[in-house]
Amino acid sequence: MTEETTASTFRNRPRVGWIAKGAAFLAGIGADPQDDEELRQKKALLVLLAVLILPVSLVWGSLYLGFGSPVGLVPYVYFAISLGSLVVFARTRSFHFLLVTQLLDILFTTTAGQMLVGGFLPSGGVGLWGILAPLGALVFLEVRQAVRWFGAFLLVFLLLGLAGEVLFSDADLPVGFTSTMLALNIVGAGSIAFTLLAVFARQRNAALMALRIEQEKSEILLLNILPRPIAERLKAATQTIADHFDATSILFADVVDFTPLSQRLPPVEVVGILDQLFSHFDALVERHGLEKVKTIGDCYMAAAGVPNPHPDHARKAALLALDMRDVVATSAVVGRLGLELRIGINSGPVVAGVIGTKRFLYDLWGDAVNTASRMESHGTPGEIQITRETYELLKDEFVCKPRGTILVKGKGRMETWYLVGPRSDDRRTERGIEPEAPAAHHQDGE
Repeated sequence: MTEETTASTFRNRPRVGWIAKGAAFLAGIGADPQDDEELRQKKALLVLLAVLILPVSLVWGSLYLGFGSPVGLVPYVYFAISLGSLVVFARTRSFHFLLVTQLLDILFTTTAGQMLVGGFLPSGGVGLWGILAPLGALVFLEVRQAVRWFGAFLLVFLLLGLAGEVLFSDADLPVGFTSTMLALNIVGAGSIAFTLLAVFARQRNAALMALRIEQEKSEILLLNILPRPIAERLKAATQTIADHFDATSILFADVVDFTPLSQRLPPVEVVGILDQLFSHFDALVERHGLEKVKTIGDCYMAAAGVPNPHPDHARKAALLALDMRDVVATSAVVGRLGLELRIGINSGPVVAGVIGTKRFLYDLWGDAVNTASRMESHGTPGEIQITRETYELLKDEFVCKPRGTILVKGKGRMETWYLVGPRSDDRRTERGIEPEAPAAHHQDGE
C-alpha cells in the first residue's frame, strides 16, 4: 500500500464516521424502545426524507427572494412547519403526527407557491413537489389511504395552478431563471421520489426474503409432520383428507423393557437414547421409501404403500425391519444397556387420513393396523414377527421361519413366522431359528 493510498484512507475514515453518526442520530429521533422493527424503520425513513428536503426549501426560498419575489417566503413557511414537526415528534414520538404534518406541508406549501407565482409554467413546476405527499402515503400507509392522498394532490395541484393562472399575475422573473427552476424542481422532486421508492423497495425485498425464509421453515416443519403429498393436499384444500389403500404393510417396532429402564435413568439420557435410535430409524425409513406414521413412547410405527401405493410394499417393510434390527444390534449405547427390539409386520388394506386442527396427525386405521400392532406386542425380543398375509408376499424372496400358532388378543389363534433375511444373504439365513413345536402356544402378554 502506497503512502498516498494510506493517506487517502485516513482522510475518508472521519467522513464515513460522520455519515454513520449522522444517520444514527436521525434514526434515533422519535425512536421508542417499544417500537417494533417495521415502525422503527418507518420513523427513520420519514425523518431522513424530511431532513433532506429542509435545505432544498431554504435554497428555493432564497433564490426567489434574491430576485425580489415575495413568494420566496413560502418555502420558509414550509421549513418552519417541517422543522417544528420534527421537534414535536422528538418529544411525543408520534409517528402519525409527523407523517400527516409532513404530507400536508409538502402538498399545500408547494402548490400555494405555484399559485402565487402565477401558475404552472411561471412557477417553474414547483407544484411537482406535491407528488411526494401521495408517494409518501403509499410508502407509509395502506394503499387505500394513499389513493385518497393522490386524489387530494390532483385536486389541489390543478385548482391552485389554475387559480394562479387566473387570479395572480405572472411574476416578473427572468426566463432563464424560470427554466432553471423548472429543471431543478423536476430533478429535485424526482430524486427525492426515487430515493423514497428505492428505500421502500429495498425494505419490501428484505421483507419478502424474510417471508420466504419463514415459509421454507414452515414447509420443512410441515413435511416433518405430514407426508409431502398429504401436505400439498392440505395446503390446497380444506376438506377432510381420507383415503383407502388396498395393499399396504404396517410395521411396529418396540424397544423391549425400555419403560422400567427409563425410570432408573436421568430424563436427558432417556430422551437422548430414543432420539439417537429413532433418528437412525427415520433415515432408514427415508432410504427404503416408507412413511413414518408416528412414535408412541418407545414404539415406532411406519407404513409402506401409503400415501403412495407400491406393489412391493411388503418387501420395503421387510428390508426396513431387518436394518432396524441391525441398528439396535450394532449400537454401542443400546448394546451397553442390553436393549433389544421387537418388531411386528402385517399386510392388508387400511384407511388413512389427517385428524386434528392444531397438531395435525396423518394416521392409519383398520384391522391390518391392529394386527400389525399385535404382531409386535406378541413377538419375541430380537425377532421380526410377520403374519400369513405378509409371509405370502415375502416367501419367494426372504427366508422366513415358522413360529407356529399363537393366541392373539382379539384375533384368536394365528399362524405366524419370523423374518430371517433375504434368501441371497447367507449370513442372515444362518441366524434363522428353528421352528417351534406345533403344540406350542403363546398367550397375550408373554
